[in-house]
Amino acid sequence: MATTSSSVLLSNPFSPPRPHHHRFTPKNQTHLTIRHHPTPNPTSILSCNSVLRCCSFRNSKFQLRTSMGDTAKKTSEDDDEDEALVVGEDSAFFDLARQKISSWLLFSLVLGVVLFVLDFAWIDNSGLGLGNAFIHAVSELSDSPEVVMLTLILIFAIVHSGLASLRDVGEKLIGERAFRVLFAGTSLPLAVSTVVYFINHRYGGLQLWQLQSVPGLHQLVWLSNFISFFFLYPSTFNLLEVAAVEKPKMHLWETGIMRITRHPQMVGQVMWCLAHTIWIGNSVAVAASLGLIGHHLFGVWNGDRRLAIRYGEAFEDVKRRTSVIPFAAILDGRQKLPKDYYKEFIRVPYLTITALTLGAYFAHPLMQAASFRLHWE
Repeated sequence: MATTSSSVLLSNPFSPPRPHHHRFTPKNQTHLTIRHHPTPNPTSILSCNSVLRCCSFRNSKFQLRTSMGDTAKKTSEDDDEDEALVVGEDSAFFDLARQKISSWLLFSLVLGVVLFVLDFAWIDNSGLGLGNAFIHAVSELSDSPEVVMLTLILIFAIVHSGLASLRDVGEKLIGERAFRVLFAGTSLPLAVSTVVYFINHRYGGLQLWQLQSVPGLHQLVWLSNFISFFFLYPSTFNLLEVAAVEKPKMHLWETGIMRITRHPQMVGQVMWCLAHTIWIGNSVAVAASLGLIGHHLFGVWNGDRRLAIRYGEAFEDVKRRTSVIPFAAILDGRQKLPKDYYKEFIRVPYLTITALTLGAYFAHPLMQAASFRLHWE
């Protein structure tokens, strides 16, 4: 799901992806495949394809790979080359040498302004206090915290996924940066309200089970939560695009976590929800998990639909060698992991996720105290 993340908790490590050692083809390149047949066939000597399989212009050099038709035997070197060849982008790639100090200074300024406006207009009750008014209005619908929780998630899901679906039209009308500001400016306050309500009511409702005293359960829940943040959608790492410092793009990712599942955000959210629901064990946690998982399952369909419209055959190629269910494409042979696959995770974004996730765990008491002091219903 190529959107601002709709998980209850988010981390946003770093920045614009670039291809590394994989042969990568941007969508605007000319794509050619040249095949030699044992018997001359004028109609099949040259074929054009919407996705680069064998040829590309890189560093002003024309790279060409030939085939001898169906009867030719591929060498092991060709097999390795095919396994490494991708049509999508290299996720979580961060090149420190290409970063501009001015861009990150502007990002810091934008982040500061966003946080100030969010605090004054939505969070701080001594300011405009719109967040409190919003929670109060939704709480008037029902005395049940489960119903209110589901309603908050539903409102967020409609706005978030609705704007994501309108992205192509919106960007044509007002431009990529302006649409990103609109998207984030409406989604972020609603996400904050949903998180705060969940924190304040997480031990409300009906207690369904109590397993917190089970030996080893705390460690299992903690590990599941920790791993879930490594399933953030790669676009989340592009902070400069998230903040509209750089022009936002709809990316077609293929490496890293995408080899395991084409929809990592959904998988991570399911892991987070299951862990919290098992640990808390009440009806509010169940309601929150059902709402969040339902939203992300819709995002699976909607995300694939939008990428198919934007990238066409290139997305179909990625779809054929990836899966929604984790590891399914690897197990059935459609996805072949490179020998150095682990290197796709030894990158700045994932190192940052590790630090932020550990920090968020130890900051839980501060987060809970801050939510309680807002006195939102």
